[in-house]
Amino acid sequence: MNPLRAFPQIQNLITDESLKKYPFYLKAYFSKIVVADFKKNFQGHIDKKTLLMHIKKELENFMHKDLQSVINATGVIIHTNLGRSVIDENLYESCKKSICSYSNLEFNLQNGKRGSRYTSLLDKLKILFECEDALIVNNNAAAVFLVLNSLAFNKEVISSRGELVEIGGGFRIPEVIKAAGVRLCEVGTSNKTHLRDYENALNENSILILKTHRSNFSIQGFHSEVSIENLGILAQKNRLISYYDLGSGWCENLNKKLTKNEPQVKKILKHCDILSFSADKLFGSVQAGIILGKKQFIEKLRQNQLLRMLRVDKLTLAFLNETTRAYLEKNYDKITTLRLLNDKLSHIEDKALKVQKNIKFKSLLKTSKSLVGGGSMPDKNLESVVLCFEGNALILQEKFREKNIIGRIEKDSFVLDFRSIRENELDTLILKINELDL
Repeated sequence: MNPLRAFPQIQNLITDESLKKYPFYLKAYFSKIVVADFKKNFQGHIDKKTLLMHIKKELENFMHKDLQSVINATGVIIHTNLGRSVIDENLYESCKKSICSYSNLEFNLQNGKRGSRYTSLLDKLKILFECEDALIVNNNAAAVFLVLNSLAFNKEVISSRGELVEIGGGFRIPEVIKAAGVRLCEVGTSNKTHLRDYENALNENSILILKTHRSNFSIQGFHSEVSIENLGILAQKNRLISYYDLGSGWCENLNKKLTKNEPQVKKILKHCDILSFSADKLFGSVQAGIILGKKQFIEKLRQNQLLRMLRVDKLTLAFLNETTRAYLEKNYDKITTLRLLNDKLSHIEDKALKVQKNIKFKSLLKTSKSLVGGGSMPDKNLESVVLCFEGNALILQEKFREKNIIGRIEKDSFVLDFRSIRENELDTLILKINELDL
C-alpha cells in the first residue's frame, strides 16, 4: 500500500474543530499547501495532529500580515512603519459622504460636462499657501521625478553635494535625477557649499537649481549651505528655475519648539519658482506629493504624459481636501499629527496616570523625550512621559506587541511613551495590558 494514502483527507482537516475560527478559503488553501509539502518530504508516519499544528501556524502567520490597527506607544508621532500621519475620525466622517457614494469626481455639475478631479482641492491649496498654482501626485518622490523630467529633461541641474540625500527605501536624489533624463552638476563639498560654487557651475546647459532639505538627518559643526533666498535670486538673474525639494514641510500652528530653523512652506514659496513636499508627514494627511509654485512651470508638469501614471485616486483627494479645509478654517484639532505634536506635557502625564492607575502591573512614571519621525526634524525632540515596566525588556516588548501595542526600549527598560498615544485609545490600552500574562 502506498504510505501517502494514509494522509488524512483535506476535507477532514478543513472541518476540524481546532480550525473553526478561520475563514474556509484560507483553511482550504493552507491545508493543501501543508499536505503537499509533507508528502513531498515524507519520511515516515504522519498524524493528523501534526498536520493541523502546521496548518494553524501558516494560518496565524497569514492573518498577522493583514492590515490592522496598533497602539503607537513609541513616542514617534509620524512613524513610517506604523502608517505615518493618523487621520482624525471627525475628518474621516467629513469624507465618508463622497467616498461611499458616486461623486462629481470628474464631472462639472454646473455645465454637465467632464470636469477635473483636482479643481476643488487645488483651489484650496492656492488659497492656503498663497501661490499661483498647485498639483498633486502620489508621493513626493514622484513629485521630484515629475518636476525634473518636465522642466529639465536633457539639460543640467545644479545641486550641492551636501544635499544629495538618500531617504528610506533607497530613494537617492542623484539616481532620481539620472532616471528623469537630467544631467547632474554637483557643487561644493559634503559639509560646505557657497554661492560662488553655484555661480562658477553655470553654463549654457544649466536650466534648474535644486535645493533639497535635509529633513531626515542633520549636519553639525563646520558646515554651511546657501539659502533658498540667495539661490532664488541667482536663478532669476540667470533665467534659471529654482526648485526646493522640501521633503517634509510644515504649514501652520506647529509647536514653537520645532519651528526654529525649520522652513515653513508659505515663506519658502516667496523665494523659489516651485517646491514640493509630502502630504503625510508634517502636513498631517494621507500619502501624496504636493507641488506648489508659479503657474508657467506647474502647467508644464500638467502637460507631461507621466502625470497620468502618478495621479491620485478619489480617496486621497477626499482626505487631502478635508485636511486643507481644516487648515483654512483653523480647525487644527482635526489634524491628529498637529494635535499630538502640540500636546502639553501636563495632558500627556494625565494620560499616563490614567493607564497606570487602571492596570494590574507595576510601572514607574518617568519623563522622557519623543521624536517627530517620518524623516522630519531629526535634530529636534519633545518632552514626554513614559510608563516604565520591570522585567526583561525584549520579552516585554514581544508580549506587548502580541497585543498590538508597540512600545520601545529605553535604557534597557521597556516603556510606553504617551505623546504618541491618542486619548481615545486609553481604555483599549488598559484592557489589552490587563489581558497580558507577565
